[in-house]
Amino acid sequence: MVCDRFGRPIRDIRVSLTHRCNLRCIYCHGEGECNPGGELEASEIERIVAVAAGEGVRRVKLTGGEPLLRRDVFEVVERLSSVPGIEEVSMTTNATLLADKASELREVGLRRVNVSLDSLVPEKYRMITGFDRLDSVIRGIDEAVGAGLNPVKVNMVLLRGVNEDEVWDLVQFSRERDAILQVIELVDFGDKAFFQRFHADVGPLESELLRLAERVATRSMHKRKKYFLPGGGEVEVVRPVHNSDFCSNCTRIRLTSDGKLKPCLMRNDNLVDVATPLRKGADSKALRKLFLRAVELREPYYRAK
Repeated sequence: MVCDRFGRPIRDIRVSLTHRCNLRCIYCHGEGECNPGGELEASEIERIVAVAAGEGVRRVKLTGGEPLLRRDVFEVVERLSSVPGIEEVSMTTNATLLADKASELREVGLRRVNVSLDSLVPEKYRMITGFDRLDSVIRGIDEAVGAGLNPVKVNMVLLRGVNEDEVWDLVQFSRERDAILQVIELVDFGDKAFFQRFHADVGPLESELLRLAERVATRSMHKRKKYFLPGGGEVEVVRPVHNSDFCSNCTRIRLTSDGKLKPCLMRNDNLVDVATPLRKGADSKALRKLFLRAVELREPYYRAK
């Protein structure tokens, strides 16, 4: 398994299938992509993931935009789940299109899904996402559970003054479906006014979870805490902001929708173009050098002082 200069192994690759999305979430960071040009073909994604798998990457997370907008999404999943060395293909989705696709996605090799759901109140959900059909998202989650895309994780970005009062409602919603609630701290992507308005400290929530939990586990990725609550509820808390533990335990590398390896979500000044060489006939050896170059460029965004 390949490691970067800071000793961090690269086990995961997040593949953005498209920058397109049918929602307009107010906090969206678009996987850190800036003005992508075009989208990779399914076969091109497969080749790059195969190179990554040859260097020890074992898990693929499909992201967007909204990955289910890709017409060839089933082909992409089937190709990637068949790459030697890849143990799991999962997806992050807004679930608006998931209900009718969940069973086939499971059949072609998808193992689990993360679903963005920041509110159970239709008016709040509409304010956050610009989308009116909260019911379709809930149906998508239920169909995913029924199809065996487990564990389903419900991603809730905590927003001050908006949905802080809904954490325990979403705990119960997730518990009823044997899903895991993942409460995510808002990331600062440069809009200081927006961040200051909506950023909520997750510390008080973690204190309450610690008080209530029957058991607490620390995941190897990012040193996230997982709280096991009475009655079967599971809650993970993701704290990326100014968190050196988060960055020092990052095992991810990213592939943008237009074919650039992205060493860090928070930076766009160290991308490695793989699409252009690939389309000019680069062989696997050349692609491997590009992948290793991207790994070499990785460094923790937040570091211990």
